[in-house]
Amino acid sequence: MSLDIARIRALYPALSDGYAWLDAAAGTQVPRPVIEAIAAAYAEGIGNTHGAFPASARSDEIVVRARQAVADLVGGDAGGVVFGPNMTTLTYRFAYALAKDWGPDDEIVVSRLDHDANVRPWVQAAARAGARVRWADVEVPSGELPAGQYDELVTDRTKLVAVTAASNILGTMPDVRRITARAHAVGALTYVDGVHATPHGPIDMVALGADFYATSAYKWSGPHIGAVAARPELLERLSPDKLASSPAQVPDRFETGTLPFADLAGVAAAVDHLAGLDPDATGTRRERLLASMAAVEAHEQAELAHLLKGLSALPGVGLVGSPGRRTATAFFTVAGYTPRQVAEHLAAREVNVWDGHCYAWELTQAFGIRDAGSGVRAGLVHYNDRSDVDRLLNALEGLTA
Repeated sequence: MSLDIARIRALYPALSDGYAWLDAAAGTQVPRPVIEAIAAAYAEGIGNTHGAFPASARSDEIVVRARQAVADLVGGDAGGVVFGPNMTTLTYRFAYALAKDWGPDDEIVVSRLDHDANVRPWVQAAARAGARVRWADVEVPSGELPAGQYDELVTDRTKLVAVTAASNILGTMPDVRRITARAHAVGALTYVDGVHATPHGPIDMVALGADFYATSAYKWSGPHIGAVAARPELLERLSPDKLASSPAQVPDRFETGTLPFADLAGVAAAVDHLAGLDPDATGTRRERLLASMAAVEAHEQAELAHLLKGLSALPGVGLVGSPGRRTATAFFTVAGYTPRQVAEHLAAREVNVWDGHCYAWELTQAFGIRDAGSGVRAGLVHYNDRSDVDRLLNALEGLTA
C-alpha cells in the first residue's frame, strides 16, 4: 500500500515551520505520539527501577515495553536488547567487553564503508589487545563494498567482523548476509551497524546474520537513545566492566547508570508509530512493522529516483558513489562551491541538508574528498514528499545555472 504522506506529515509538529527537512540521515523529527508518550511518563510520575512503590513499577514496565519494541522492530529477542545514550557509546562498551578475549594471534575485520562508530572502537580495542586489524575496501567510484573480498580477509584467526547494513552517506547496502556467513563459517562474531538501514525498510537481524545489531531511535522518529540487540545467551558470555553494586543479569549489566525512562517510553511509541504507517497492516506488531516498513521503502525509493535524476541533470553537480542498492540517501558536490557554502545556500532557502564527512571518515578519504569538505548529504525518510525534493533541486539551480 502507498503511504498517506499528508496524514503522516501532520503528525510531526516540526514540519510545520515551512522548511524542507532533508537532514534525516543525521536524525529525524519526532511525531506527536512520541512527544506525548514522553510527556505522559513525566506527568504520571516515574522512579528508579525495582522499587516498592508504584512510580518505580511504572519505570520497570516502561523498560520492558521498550525492549520488546526494539526487538519487534529488528527481529530480535527482547531479552537481548541493551540501551545506551547512543550507538557510539554502546559500541565502545561492547568493544571493551569483547576485546577481553583477544590477543596477538587474533584478527578483526572492519570496512572503509562504515561510519567511524563501527570502526574506531574496534580498531582501538584491537590495538590494546595486540590483535591485527584487517580492512575491507570500497570500490571507487561506485561506493560498493564487494563481499567477495571477505573470503580472504576472514581467516581462522578472525574474532569479529564489523560491517554496516547501509552507508550513512552513500546509502550503499552491502551483501551483509554473505559477509556474516563467511564470518560464522570460521566461528567469528558479527557486529552489524543498522543505524542508517533501520529507518528505510524492513529489518530482520537474524536473516542478516547479525550477532549484534546496533540501531538508534532518533534515526526512526524516536528520542536520542541507542540500542544493541543480541541473543541473550551470547550476552551471558560477556563480562562488561560494571559497578559491583549494579545488576548482574543480562541485559541490565551492560547498561551503566540509570536509564532515561521517559525517553524509553518514547522509544516504544516510536515503534508503534512506524507499525501504524500502513493503516491497512494487520497482525502482530512485528507483522505490521514489516508491512509498514515495506511501504516506507517503496515510497522512499520513488522519491530517491526523482532526486537522483534531478541532481544528475544539474550542471556542476557531482554525485558521489553509484551503488546498485541503496537507501534514500544522496551525497554530492557542486563545482565552484565548498559543501558548507552549498548547505548555507540551501538553508537560506529553507532546505535542511548536512555537509561534511558525516563521520564517514574512511569512506570520504577513499573518495579523496575529505580534506576538501567532503560533500552535501540529502536524506529522505517516510515523512518527506515530492515537494521537499523539488525544493532542493530548485534551490540548487541557483548555484548551477
